[in-house]
Amino acid sequence: MIDAHAHLDACEPSAEELIRRARAAGVETVLSVGTSIDSCRETIAIAERHEGVFAILGVHPHEAAGADAGRLGELEALLASPRAVALGEIGLDYFRDRAPRSAQRELFAAQLELAARVAKPVVIHAREADDDTPAALEDFPGTIVLHCFSSPALLPWAIERDCFISFAGNVTYPSAGELRDAARLVPPERLLVETDCPFLSPQPERGHPNEPAFIVHTVAALAELLAEPVAELAERTAANARAAFRLP
Repeated sequence: MIDAHAHLDACEPSAEELIRRARAAGVETVLSVGTSIDSCRETIAIAERHEGVFAILGVHPHEAAGADAGRLGELEALLASPRAVALGEIGLDYFRDRAPRSAQRELFAAQLELAARVAKPVVIHAREADDDTPAALEDFPGTIVLHCFSSPALLPWAIERDCFISFAGNVTYPSAGELRDAARLVPPERLLVETDCPFLSPQPERGHPNEPAFIVHTVAALAELLAEPVAELAERTAANARAAFRLP
């Protein structure tokens, strides 16, 4: 199994302990995501210490009004690491609105330009921005991963655009019927699975901080939904992640 999106720098206990538990659970690779420049530095350090951990680096839309929005030169330098496989998570969040929408759009556009320049896939955070997200990505030439997919209205565009679509633990929640309906429609070769840990623990672990080992519950729930053996879905989504992020 591959956890396509984790925040190891934001988790407790240590990354070392979480990776040990993940491997014991059958998770071979973890893609750890930075959300600010300092977070990206720590994420790269974690990836460099651990085989099987790779980094996704970007400035989150919540940071669009802060100083990190002006530090993309530092981000570009970090992306030069061979452990950095994508730029993210970047995008638009009109749900929490922690930064002005105009600033979010400006930062998103700048990071898409950077991703195109360094030839990296992008990992997209999109909440209640169903019109502006496709518009911003219209001319992006590379691979797009929609992280923690939560907007069924975006699904037709995402399928037409050949996006990779990643589901987190919230797809297991009893109230998430629309997400499960969306998951049934995702092309098999475009489906990814993630934890987004320490957030969104899957239903059997709700009340506990999420971690990469818990991805087994999300894989099992999706396998049941898709009437597919767990082992086959685990291998297929891992192969999809290797293709999306050009992993060894």
